[in-house]
Amino acid sequence: MDWLAWHEGYADPTSRHARRLRVVQAHIRSFLDRCDAPSIRAVSLCSGSGADLLPVLAEHPAGRRVRARLVESNPELAERARATARERGLDGVEVVTGDASTTDAFEGAVPADLVLVCGVFGNIPDADVERTIRALPQLCSPGATAVWTRHREEPDLTPAIRGWLRDSGFAERSFDSPGVGDYAVGSHALVGPARRLEPGVRLFTFSRER
Repeated sequence: MDWLAWHEGYADPTSRHARRLRVVQAHIRSFLDRCDAPSIRAVSLCSGSGADLLPVLAEHPAGRRVRARLVESNPELAERARATARERGLDGVEVVTGDASTTDAFEGAVPADLVLVCGVFGNIPDADVERTIRALPQLCSPGATAVWTRHREEPDLTPAIRGWLRDSGFAERSFDSPGVGDYAVGSHALVGPARRLEPGVRLFTFSRER
């Protein structure tokens, strides 16, 4: 998969990528609006260039209270994220060029108050989606917010995703989608117990190209 070309879809403001991005950013702003903790932790799996998180942190009054780890395997996309963080003065942002599919990538950065799993669930096998969701409490602090995305092309997996999140201790805050065939963005709060991070666990393997 050419991930650089895939990310070019964000350049068109009418594209599915760009429309979904605006919704994700709105959920991040909403999270920051209601979070009054003196220090906030965030992690982003397969973060790309950080286009969802970094602009919001730069603009939001709470942004400088966030300590974030972005994990991205593509070196060029990771460097774009680092450059953006430097340009925006986001000293609390760490960008790791690495494999976000293993729990080892998040040692020292969790438990997090905000967990972003965007652009992941549409590119991995369904069984890996479920495995990742069931492991999410390992990345979360009590009451943490998880934001995720998934396309709704047939077969639409979003009903199963919402059910797996519920079964894993998350309460749905919102589910935004123009409808079947388009995109979906979910925001969930961990109401069940958080769990200690188990090192050395593989959560998923990329296998699809959409």
